[in-house]
Parts: sequence; structure tokens; C-alpha cells
Amino acid sequence: MIQAARTPLLQVLFRVWLLAVLGLYFVYCWRHGGQTLAMKTWRIRVAHNDGSALSTRQASARFLLALCGLLLCGAGFWWGFVDRERQFLHDRLTGSRLYSTK
Repeated sequence: MIQAARTPLLQVLFRVWLLAVLGLYFVYCWRHGGQTLAMKTWRIRVAHNDGSALSTRQASARFLLALCGLLLCGAGFWWGFVDRERQFLHDRLTGSRLYSTK
């Protein structure tokens, strides 16, 4: 039975399930309050460019684009060094922005 849990198909399904759980966590937190637990610690929140809360669609797109940027050797995050407003690529593409809560 233990060997059955190590089949390639189950490994892939488990990874997909983990990504789905992570996605739900981030989208829910960004949608309701604009902060994950780590963002509360660092006193930052994510919101729409006008300061309003992200929509579910916008938060989902932000998660997927950030994931793609991470998988491309962090290119979406490295983008922040060359962006004129210091925004990450996924924030630029989804119309979101990080704000300080101080």
C-alpha cells in the first residue's frame, strides 16, 4: 500500500492539490482584507491600484501570474528592479499594488 502512494500519477495529483490549496489560501486572503499572515507581519497589503479590494478574478490572476513568474527563475519578481514604479510583473499585469499599512 505504501508503494501505491509513490506512483507518478499520485505524486502529480498531490502537487496539483497542494497548488490548489495554496491558490485558495492566497486568493481568499487577498480578497478578504488584502493580507496573508506574512503580509500582516510585514505590514503590507495588496489592493487594486485605486486602493479598493481585489476581485476574486484579479486575485486569482495575480496568483497564477506570480506562480508563472516564479517558475521562470523568478523573472516576475526580478521585474521589480527595472520597473519605474518598483512593481512586480504580476502586479503590473493585474492592476494591483502593494501598500504599506503603517
